[in-house]
Amino acid sequence: MAKNNLEIESKFYVNDLTPIKECLISLGAVCIAPRGFEYNLRFDNINKSLQRQHKVLRLRKYDDVRLTFKDAGERIDGALSRTEIELVVNDFDLAQKFIESLGYRVAAVYEKYRAMYTFETALITLDELPFGKFVEIEAETPAQIKALAQKLELNPQASIPLSYQGLFERVKAEKKLPAKNLAFWEFEKIQLTAIDLGVIPADAA
Repeated sequence: MAKNNLEIESKFYVNDLTPIKECLISLGAVCIAPRGFEYNLRFDNINKSLQRQHKVLRLRKYDDVRLTFKDAGERIDGALSRTEIELVVNDFDLAQKFIESLGYRVAAVYEKYRAMYTFETALITLDELPFGKFVEIEAETPAQIKALAQKLELNPQASIPLSYQGLFERVKAEKKLPAKNLAFWEFEKIQLTAIDLGVIPADAA
């Protein structure tokens, strides 16, 4: 949904997605993709150059197959603004082979269950990851994100300045987790709280 290849978004940890979904429906938001499983491969070279520069090269399988590049970006008024270039491709396996032929390798796997909604010019996703539930709001300006977060009864000050992978890398290091991927099979015996993740639930009373 990024315009002019610029993505502006905020991410929020929540205790419960159901009230958020109900609020979106009451506001007249449109569900453009019902809850479904999303599978991602994140690529890097042998020197981990992309990770060191906080850049992302990703292949995603969800309601379609997408190849995505994201630049490091910057924080602006609680939102993350960064360049995003995204292409829809028709063959996941072939796209993976293409990327790997350029010298990149799979550096991480991450999974989630996701539902997508649009409201006015914003895109809202309800995400269930192995380590918690999250809401992402993408809009044209940080001010629009803040206003919509308030409509959804989320605390704008609780936005998370990290990507899911970045959050995972941080908690993995701090908690010495054995998991190598942000995947459900890796978290079958791992339970994390908001305190463990170092975040504040945006739907806390």
